Amino acid sequence: MEVLRPQLIRIGGRVYRKNPIQEQTYQHEDEDDDCYQGLVECAEESCEGYEVVQTPQGFRCTLKAPSLLYKHIVGKRGDTRKKLEVETKTSISIPKPGQEGEIVITGQHRSGVISARTRIDVLLLTFRRKQPFTHFLAFFLNEAEVQERFLKFQEEVLEKCSMDHGVDSTIFQNPKKLHLTIGMLVLLSDQEIQQTCEMLQQCKEEFIDDISGGKPLEVEIAGIEYMNDDPGMVDVLYAKVHMKDGSNRLQELVDRVLERFQASGLIVKEWNSVKLHATVMNTLFRKDPNAEGRYNLYTTDSKYVFKERESFDGRNILKYQS
Repeated sequence: MEVLRPQLIRIGGRVYRKNPIQEQTYQHEDEDDDCYQGLVECAEESCEGYEVVQTPQGFRCTLKAPSLLYKHIVGKRGDTRKKLEVETKTSISIPKPGQEGEIVITGQHRSGVISARTRIDVLLLTFRRKQPFTHFLAFFLNEAEVQERFLKFQEEVLEKCSMDHGVDSTIFQNPKKLHLTIGMLVLLSDQEIQQTCEMLQQCKEEFIDDISGGKPLEVEIAGIEYMNDDPGMVDVLYAKVHMKDGSNRLQELVDRVLERFQASGLIVKEWNSVKLHATVMNTLFRKDPNAEGRYNLYTTDSKYVFKERESFDGRNILKYQS
């Protein structure tokens, strides 16, 4: 499955494939070193979109990254940085741990500087994806009337379907947290949080006000659907959200916000459009009432691993609510 569906990494408008590498693993091998070896091949084709400045000594390129990720560029005993420098014939300066600043790449050849920058970007993106989500962009749908109807829905489901496999009160969303998610974020520094706030304000000024006409968008929450293809083994059940006037303005708005954040790198590009939905039941809530967002995580070698969860039989719920 990993060969047929390799991890894709998007940088500067290009898509890189991270090919899986099967090799014997030893107990004392370092995670960053293994990851770097697997990334070398996919980063060979450099991206020309970087700003590289010519200096009297050669060429120079800078980039900013959260200090939390510096260690993944340095590697154990500095091995990852050394490999980068040797293979690209560059010098890479990284701020000390805990200090925010710029990573500086210098070299005598422009192609080498660009190659080093591309590989560093791949490393940063790979390890950013392994961090737990810290924030999410969403519209809250917790108006009093919505909460009241949701609680009525929950009461009816528990009354009629509590004997169905996996159905119990623990998998329902908290009515105060009902929301429409645009995207999940990993913000690792105060600067990234500030960047997100500024970007949202820019979105408002550049297109949100035009799309909404400067007025609140009135939506209708009606009908339920499940995420997977088997109604007898459901992990996420959601309510469908539509514009009351039948327009696609809400879809256009959230898609453009998503596109802007994907272009900035603050949201990893996994799809091109937001699926408008409000989660009402999620089996992740059994163990973590605050669970949000995608439920599959990456292992240290970037393979997918699914959190252990008990699905529920949603067939009767769908029948009664149709």
